[in-house]
Amino acid sequence: MSRLTELLRQARKADEQLGADLEAEIATLLKRRTFGLVFERHVPEAVELPGRSVRRGDKVRVLPSRGETWAGDQRLWRVERVQRVDGAREAHVWELDAEEPETQVVAVDDVVVVAEFKDRLYPGLVETGRVERGGDKPFHTVINAENFHALQMLTYTHRGRVDAIYIDPPYNSGAKDWKYNNDYVEGDDDYRHSKWLAFMERRLNIAQELLDPDDSVLIVTIDEKEVHRLALLLEQMFPDAGIQMVSSQINPANVARRGGFGRNDEYLFFVMIGKAFPQRVRLGDDWVSGKGRTFTGKVRWDLLRRSGTNAQRSDRPRLFYPILVDPGSKRVVGAGPHLSAEQTPDDYRPDNTDLIPVWPIRKDGSQGNWQLGQAALMEHVDQGRVRLGGSADKGYVVYYIKGGEYEKILRGDYPLHGRNPDGSLNVGHSSSDGNLVVPGTQWKIASHDATQYGSRLLLLLLPGRPFPFPKSLYAVEDALRFFVNDKPEAVILDFFSGSGSTAHAVMRLNHQDRGRRQCISVTNNEVSANEQKALRAKGLRSGDPEWEQWGISDYVTKPRICAAITGNTPEGRPIKGAYKFVDEFPMAEGFEENAAFFTLTYEAPLPVRHHRAFDRIAPMLWMRAGAQGRMITDLGEHGWDVANTYGVLENLDRAADFVARVVETNTVRTVFVVTDDESAFQMVSRDLPSRVVPVQLYESYLHNFEIDTARSH
Repeated sequence: MSRLTELLRQARKADEQLGADLEAEIATLLKRRTFGLVFERHVPEAVELPGRSVRRGDKVRVLPSRGETWAGDQRLWRVERVQRVDGAREAHVWELDAEEPETQVVAVDDVVVVAEFKDRLYPGLVETGRVERGGDKPFHTVINAENFHALQMLTYTHRGRVDAIYIDPPYNSGAKDWKYNNDYVEGDDDYRHSKWLAFMERRLNIAQELLDPDDSVLIVTIDEKEVHRLALLLEQMFPDAGIQMVSSQINPANVARRGGFGRNDEYLFFVMIGKAFPQRVRLGDDWVSGKGRTFTGKVRWDLLRRSGTNAQRSDRPRLFYPILVDPGSKRVVGAGPHLSAEQTPDDYRPDNTDLIPVWPIRKDGSQGNWQLGQAALMEHVDQGRVRLGGSADKGYVVYYIKGGEYEKILRGDYPLHGRNPDGSLNVGHSSSDGNLVVPGTQWKIASHDATQYGSRLLLLLLPGRPFPFPKSLYAVEDALRFFVNDKPEAVILDFFSGSGSTAHAVMRLNHQDRGRRQCISVTNNEVSANEQKALRAKGLRSGDPEWEQWGISDYVTKPRICAAITGNTPEGRPIKGAYKFVDEFPMAEGFEENAAFFTLTYEAPLPVRHHRAFDRIAPMLWMRAGAQGRMITDLGEHGWDVANTYGVLENLDRAADFVARVVETNTVRTVFVVTDDESAFQMVSRDLPSRVVPVQLYESYLHNFEIDTARSH
């Protein structure tokens, strides 16, 4: 609607009557309802690129003078030419999307390049640091970028290869917690909710391309402000997925809501794609309720008398029969016939008067039925799956082991020590620690306290660097565990990574089972609204080092991940405190993990095609090959190189030497061949081992982003 309102304004300016007629027709259309979630697809977003050099043809915004605290002119301008005058560079700019466009000449330092989401993107990466303690393990990667553009970049490196996405998007609270088109979305914005939906839909559309279609999960956390809209959006975008919502207590103390109940929970949506489903995993006793259906280390004996639905005698009359018990041995030795509707238990007399008949009758005298027929019952007795509780005086209670529990016994989940005197199985307690759990949808877990294990835990790693509302480390860890516990080499993505809790949680999971999972974290270097105003008052701008040092990525995300791995704070001191719950050890021990940090760049297609941007494309090739081992950044005088998992060939005259090295390096799985000649590419491909996937550069790169951009808009 915001875009439509602007067009109507322009129409009225050109022809007042035409504008009025169009407005009346649109008002009529708006009264009609469309099935499903309805919201406006707003003008595509735009992101400023401070630090990017200004070129002819760029879109730019004109910045306010240094020292001014307002955000500046939000109009977009096209750079017609850049020239040097008296040693200073000036940009001649032309106003875009205006009926009578203005022109002006401004200093290049006073404009910032802008990328709109409808523009074609050719991304690159520049490495800004790394930490290595994990030997040959894959690297976790942290990308400083607008997350929409980072997701587009990942379509080249990870399309269909991500096992789990965990995101904690902005909750749209109206408290300047997110921007749309460079403006904070205020609580009184009439289009606040539809802007949020458009914002989320664009990102989820690309995220959908990254997830493994056969077995993957998308986990989204949210609070009450957008929970219902998000539910509908996910239903529409993932119609074939299994979707469940969990309510999780994240603050034992209620957070007051004026005029309403205090809140202490949030919601998690689990979008399960393909064959994905929550696995039974080993968790603490706080996950196990007294009446839970979880594995507590002891075999579960269920009541044979049916409860719940269809539990009356009249519902299953053939299952109302006597079970015959030998009181001396306390064994089940037989089963009598079912009674007709006219008969009562008093009408039945067993042939052997020493046996006691047990009926499915409740304490209140109501008559029920058994869960097994006579033949099935005796088969269970023979297998040792039936036993008695109670006594002859007070009445016997019949218990049995259901099929699922019996399978656990057969596969050795519980130790079997033979038979008890009554003929039932003597099953020992599992020696495993904890409980194997698939919990319900209400989580009230002490370790999920966001204050204690989010905010306060983060301050142990980064003393003096508070961050608003970080997730509990253990809450993220637990949510992921249900889906990647059996995937020790899973790829996990978080494109709203904030303080870096997801990467930290993945390292915790690896520590527990020696896994090699890797996390891709995407965050920008946004400075909070209050800090921006103060920095502008000091004459600083986005892009200045003194400004950028306070951004999320540089001030929180990267230092947190470094601290978690090394066990030291940014000041070089050992981290105080210890990890708790599933895996307890001092935080100062750190993790045997590797991490690399990057900033997204925006490349021009011509230099890419001519192999003049290889240093910025190289990290993407490394990530596509698994982000493991050495990165190929220079092809040297031979025009080729082979690393641990991949190789790059640019000089086709040396193809034979290159192929020979690939053949002898049996860990190589991907090869990039730089050529525009399809026949030359095929010739090299034919000589490669079958284990290797050949990729044509730069055709595959350029084609990916040309198609992806057209499809995304």
